[in-house]
Amino acid sequence: MIFMKKHLFTGMKSAQRAIFSIATALILCTAPSAHAHGDPNDATTISAQDWVTWGEVVHGGFGSHIALGIRIGEDALKRLGAKRRDVEVTVTEGAKAPCACVADGITLATAASAGQRSLTVLPKSTDESFMAVIEIRKKKSDKAVTYRIPASAQAPLGNMNIGKSAAERFALVMNAPESSLYNISEKK
Repeated sequence: MIFMKKHLFTGMKSAQRAIFSIATALILCTAPSAHAHGDPNDATTISAQDWVTWGEVVHGGFGSHIALGIRIGEDALKRLGAKRRDVEVTVTEGAKAPCACVADGITLATAASAGQRSLTVLPKSTDESFMAVIEIRKKKSDKAVTYRIPASAQAPLGNMNIGKSAAERFALVMNAPESSLYNISEKK
């Protein structure tokens, strides 16, 4: 659990990464609330409270960046006509991104993980114009969706965390206009 409090893989040795990946996979596969409230293999049937609980367990807390990752992951699955575990994800952080929290939310929504080699978090970019660029590709296909979170989204996302419960943060992100959070380009 100590590894979950650090930024995703920052400073971890390969054995620590393996333990983190195994723990994440076990959580995603065995979360009892998911079985009670929806099919864990179908992200659209998972309740808001389950997303919050999973985010708190996997990431160590639940903020707007986790919720944004969930929103992006769910959107990508729909656009690509893919199921959970059927995608590969590459995350590039911008120079001023606070952390790769969005990647943890995407992991929750898509079940992509470093342990399965379906999630890659690249070193920080020197580009300050974006918070993150996420490419989500459907396996065995050329179809891909790229999400660019502009640097201008960072302050509003941070403000969504102030004085709000995890459930309120989730709702704020899920109900925010898409254009205020990210831009999308698709490769079909």
